[in-house]
Amino acid sequence: MKTAVYPGSFDPITLGHLDVIQRAAQMFDELTVSVLDNKAKNALFSVEERVSILKEVTKDIPNVKVDSFNGLLIDYAREKDIHISVRGLRAITDFEYELQIAQTNRKLSNGALDTIFLTTSLEYAYLSSSGVKEIAAFGGDISQCVPEYVAKLVYDKFEQSKR
Repeated sequence: MKTAVYPGSFDPITLGHLDVIQRAAQMFDELTVSVLDNKAKNALFSVEERVSILKEVTKDIPNVKVDSFNGLLIDYAREKDIHISVRGLRAITDFEYELQIAQTNRKLSNGALDTIFLTTSLEYAYLSSSGVKEIAAFGGDISQCVPEYVAKLVYDKFEQSKR
């Protein structure tokens, strides 16, 4: 069985992330979308909330599993017996950063973890989770950036933070 992991913070998941998930799910028998618990980032949603959101927005893709991890991706992949990591690229600047991580993961895993890159569909090339949060923080329209279900949750978070 061909399996892969798509790791990320997904805070929040965007339509660009969802596009990569849908396309990667067509390439593999099983795709695990795994939320990184990065203590260094000040996340809008908890890891548990992000896992729940991902499960909801991917529920119609039968070969997608949702999980979370902390620590190194290579350790998580080894534990789950996954040998391919999926990463999305929006621009050349993403590639430089992602290539360095891919090469580091391959080296640290002794060749056990390879990375494949999927270029983001053009209609989502401008999207980033940080951009979505900034737009929402100022009351802007994020309906073209995230699934409707996610937009409501994002707006609710910003409303709660005003209280």
